[in-house]
Parts: sequence; C-alpha cells; structure tokens
Amino acid sequence: MRRGLVILAALTAAAAGKAAPAPTFDFDVLSRRAQAMAHQPYHRRAVVIPEWLKKLSYDQYRDIRFKPPESWWNRDPVPFKLQFFHPGFIYGSTVKMYELDDGRPVLIPFERKMFDYGHNKAGDLPPDFGFGGFRIHYPLNHVLDELGVFQGASYFRFLCRRAVYGLSARGIAINTAVPGKDEEFPDFTEFWVQKPSGPTANEILVYALLDGPSVTGAYRFAIDPGADTVVRVRAVIYCRSNPAVLGLAPLTSMYWHGKTSNFETDDIRPEVHDSDGLMIHNGADEWLWRPLTNPAISRTMSFSDDDPKGFGLLQRERRYEAYQDLEAVYQLRPSAWVEPVNHWGPGAVRLVELHTPNETNDNIVAFWVPATLPPAGEPIEIEYNIHWFMDQIRPPLGYTVNTRYGKSHFWEPEMERFVIEFDSPELQHLGANERVDADVTVGDGAMLVHADAMKNPFTGTWRAFFAVKDDGSGRPVELRCRLRRQGHDLTEVWTYLWQP
Repeated sequence: MRRGLVILAALTAAAAGKAAPAPTFDFDVLSRRAQAMAHQPYHRRAVVIPEWLKKLSYDQYRDIRFKPPESWWNRDPVPFKLQFFHPGFIYGSTVKMYELDDGRPVLIPFERKMFDYGHNKAGDLPPDFGFGGFRIHYPLNHVLDELGVFQGASYFRFLCRRAVYGLSARGIAINTAVPGKDEEFPDFTEFWVQKPSGPTANEILVYALLDGPSVTGAYRFAIDPGADTVVRVRAVIYCRSNPAVLGLAPLTSMYWHGKTSNFETDDIRPEVHDSDGLMIHNGADEWLWRPLTNPAISRTMSFSDDDPKGFGLLQRERRYEAYQDLEAVYQLRPSAWVEPVNHWGPGAVRLVELHTPNETNDNIVAFWVPATLPPAGEPIEIEYNIHWFMDQIRPPLGYTVNTRYGKSHFWEPEMERFVIEFDSPELQHLGANERVDADVTVGDGAMLVHADAMKNPFTGTWRAFFAVKDDGSGRPVELRCRLRRQGHDLTEVWTYLWQP
C-alpha cells in the first residue's frame, strides 16, 4: 500500500478496548503543535543522507528525475497533481509529506520506483526516507505544467500564466543582513496537502510546519492559479527567543545589471535580472518605486510605515530587446506582490541589496519588519496574499519605466545627472505643450541644481531631468522624484539611494 494512516496521538479507548481513530487535522491542530515546540529546545531533525547523494554535482542531481506516471493523484479525476524532489546535492534535509483525506493525514511514502536516476549509480537509501520537496502541477496554460514548488528551507515560488520561474518567497527571514548576526534559515519540515474536491477544483490547500533555532510556525497556503496566481497565506509564528530582526512575508530575487548599472559586466546582454524594482503602497496611500541595484557593497534600507497596503518585487521591463536572452527569457519572469489581510500595525518594509558578481546568486531580499515583537512564546499572527503576475498590478498614477544616471563630461562634469521616465495612459495623452513639473527632493549630502520635465516625442512618455551636486562628504543621498501638474500628482514617487 502506498498510503498508510499516520497516527498523530496514540489514545486508548478504555471502554471499548480499541484504539481510537486518528484525530482530524486542521490549522488549529498544527498551531498548537508549533506552540508546544516553541517551548522546547531546538533539535534539528536527524536525517541520514547517504554520502553518494551528498557528493552529487548540480548536473548529476538534475539527472535524477521524477517519473510523471508516479504523480500523486495521477489516476484521480482532479486537476492538481503532486511530484516530488529527491534529496541530495545541496538539499541535505528531507520533508515528510501527507495527503489530507477527509481531514485525516495519510502518509505519502518515499518510493525508489518514483525516480529515474539517469546516469547516476544509485546507492543504498535508508528506510523511511523523506523527500527533498515537492511541486504542484496544474493545467495553467491549457496543459498540465508546473504551477509551484516548495523546496529548500522555507522557500517556495509560483507561476502565473505565460511566466517562467524567477523570484522566490519564503516563510520567514531571520537576521537577514544584520551585522554581527548569522542569518537563520528555518525549515518547513512537514507538509500536508488537501486532496482537491473534484475535476472542477480551482484551489489547492497546503499546510506546513516551520522549525528553526529561533522560531516555530504553522502555515496554511490556499493556492488559486491563473493569470494572477494568488497564494493566500495564514501563519502563526512563535519565537523560542526573539531574534534581532524578524522578517515577515519575505521575497527573494536577483539583480545583476540593468538600467541602473554603471559598471562593466563583460556580458553580451543589456540587462540581467529577475526583478528590477521594489514597489510599495504604504499606509498613507502613497505609491513608491525603488529601482534595484547591484551595489559594490551590501546595503539595507527601511521604509517606515503603519499598516502597509502592499509591497513587492516587480519585473516591469517586459521587452525581449532589453535582455536578448533566448534561454533565460527574463522578460517572462513574474512579479510578486504581498497584500496584507489582517492588521500589520507599525513597522517597515526592509530592502536588502547584496553585491553579486553574476546571475547565479539571489542578492535581493524584501520583507516586513514589525516595530515590536510580543514576548517569546506568544503568537505572531499574520495573513497576506501573494500575487504572482505579469502586469496586472500597477499604481493608479504614472509609473516609472526607466532610471538612468551619469555625468556629462563636457557639460556640468561636477554634477550627477538623472533621467527618470514615466508612463501611463494619461501621460501618453498629455500634450507636449502642457505644463508638467518635476518635483524633486534631495536628502542630506547633496543639493539640487536644476530640474525639468519634458514629453518624449518618440515614446509618448514623460521624462524628468535633474542634476545634483554632492557636498564632498561621500554620504549616500536619498532622492525622490515625481511629476505634478497644477498641484496634482501625475505619477508614483520614484525614490533612490545615490552613492556619490
């Protein structure tokens, strides 16, 4: 039998003299388990990974493939199917997988016959071996293709229609880029997947148990695929001890080079990135856009807020010509937008930009940091939706499409010149003879020399031009720019940290 009931608690029915049935599973049961674990010292679950799996190279690991006929629910009339990843390579932990059948957990056992080992010489495997993660398949583009993946620590990522994999999300971020602190990567150690109700099911439910040195947590993911794939997340998190920085709803991406890069990459492609900006809709109903960079040294920025309406890492550049990559097709990488559901209170959206020498490293992280945490052991309850989309979510006003800066060596060589291009249907229809103002704010460390706005006759967009001069201190300077007309905003607020 491929399926065996997992008894969560062994109870004795004294009167009948029989074992009571396994209790039903729900989010409250999982939350109580996470709470109980938080009051115990952390012990990483012992997993025996054979040496032959640890020594696999990247290509050797990829040669281990799941056999599609072995997909979970392959013979059932439901639109969702599950496939599993083999442990090995950098995936040195395993996860337990359960199906929820009428509210009761049923173990999905690891079976060697599920996998094709390719050219690898497969060695022995321990009994009760778990999986390295799993992926969900669904007819997203009218064929049964991948919808999402849970693999590695608490990482997961999803696709919408017409997209290819790009940025990721994770359950939590602990001490990310905190000086003097090691970052923690808690693991999703167990998953429970609700069997879909029938052939017309358009949602799948996944539950996960989180465990790490500082935190435990119970997670529920309600996944609704489409042109805008929405993952509705509910989580209850308990701290064993409060970390220096606890990041909620984290997103992780890659930015190597693009329009904000003024360094040589020796790369034939004009741009290489999974995301090109951080967008925030703050509690004051202000829309912000922060272009991403690949800094020479790591840097962290916080955007203070109270009850944010949303934030996300976006890929706005959708033209193939911007990337010229037939394999990576960066123009098809999805954006991810975090939309709070419950009351988040005061805190900050934190953006971390790390230096990367190439495109193989995720070097961008964005997450929410609460202003205060409850005492260790008390619950942190959070609900939010993650939208995975191409172009469905934009600010209601004009939005930034280009950020360029540099010096003019023959005119104002001592100044830094910025050119910010904005677009929207309203801006497209606004005539070149209309009066539009470039509203520019320059923080400490520099002064604004001049600013102007002009219609771009070739694209129909509007450009803001401005020049700044630093004070020689070498301090990074915060810049803000938006277009206004007759006292009214025409665009979101472009914001940037310039290092003279």
